[in-house]
Amino acid sequence: MTKICIVKHDLREYTKLTGRASMVPEWSFGLWMSRISYHSQQQVEDVVNKMQKERIPCKVVHLDTGWFEDDWKCDFEFSKTRFPNVEEMFHMVEKNNMHISLWQYPYFTPLNPLFQEIVKKGYCVQGLDGGLPTKDAVLDFSNPEGVAWYQNKLKNLLELGTDCIKADFGEAAPIDGIYQSGKSGFYEHNLYPLRYNQAVSEIMKKVKGHSIIWARSAWAGSQRFPVHWGGDSENTLSGMKSTLRGALSLGLCGFTFYSHDIGGFVKRPSEFLYRRWLAFGVFTSHMRCHGAPPREPWEYGDDFLKYFREIMELREELMPYILEQAEISCKNGFPMMRTLFFEEPEDPGAWLIDDEYFFGDQLLVAPLFGEKEGREVYLPQGVFQNYFTKEQYQGGKWYSMESEKFPIIVLKRI
Repeated sequence: MTKICIVKHDLREYTKLTGRASMVPEWSFGLWMSRISYHSQQQVEDVVNKMQKERIPCKVVHLDTGWFEDDWKCDFEFSKTRFPNVEEMFHMVEKNNMHISLWQYPYFTPLNPLFQEIVKKGYCVQGLDGGLPTKDAVLDFSNPEGVAWYQNKLKNLLELGTDCIKADFGEAAPIDGIYQSGKSGFYEHNLYPLRYNQAVSEIMKKVKGHSIIWARSAWAGSQRFPVHWGGDSENTLSGMKSTLRGALSLGLCGFTFYSHDIGGFVKRPSEFLYRRWLAFGVFTSHMRCHGAPPREPWEYGDDFLKYFREIMELREELMPYILEQAEISCKNGFPMMRTLFFEEPEDPGAWLIDDEYFFGDQLLVAPLFGEKEGREVYLPQGVFQNYFTKEQYQGGKWYSMESEKFPIIVLKRI
């Protein structure tokens, strides 16, 4: 068996055993606009109106930690002071052909109004001494009654009009906790994110008919419950580069879909970094601008707004290819973002590259991770054509290439 058969065969067999991603809604491949966080109905409606006014194709507005009465205090209820007419907000967003995604997480602080209920009913992970192993009450997803309680909370939000739930965190399940399953904390710690992903995905499927979630933590098999993103990355070029490496590693674990916080999470990204990261984001399965504000393109000036509009037009141009590759990838258990050796394992040079990738089986993508407007690009065996200039290259060697309209280098295999 050749190397190419071995690489793809092994991933097919692994995902046959652990499961494969199902296709997610077409709208989810569009732009997700977010920040940490939109805090009011007025902010949400202003973003939707501005996107329409500036002719920027956007499909999702995500509300992060600020939609509760108290920031981060997840009680599954909209603030009544800052979201005076939630039904009206959902109707307005839907009317503009957009969708709402909501943040939440399964940890409940002592100040959370749901804390006492969870503890009293035994829905949380227990401690060895009869108390709690952590300050927060951590929902026990091995407890069927706790899962039903939790899913009912999400059900109310989904019936209201929410189209995606962000399943944040999930990696802090206490190792020294007692779980309803009777299994050890070591066992449940790793299984926790899988149970978490599944609980959210199942109620999404039941209420909405699709099962897209937005998850951070995962375990073997979590690829069945897409989409996962790379967490809170630095606002640096190296942070962008590590995001790519994480994507390629996750892809080899059978995860078809992947996203990241465009521009990095922690601080406001510079315009220079934002431009590069946006171009990179166009060539990933899911595209979300998220992190410390501002993230909206008009906040960076007219030139950046024009660039943002043009880069989103490029994304729209690619949409038929993205949808086609998503279907093929789901069917086979393959990642959409692929290491070079995944596609060309017979090429020795392809095994040494971690800052380029294939997006689907036809496009080779080389983001710009430096200050220059070009970079060295390795092309594996075959013939490639520059996506923008149509210039052709013979593979199997390195080239020094300059970016064109956008700060990224993309070639099509021909």
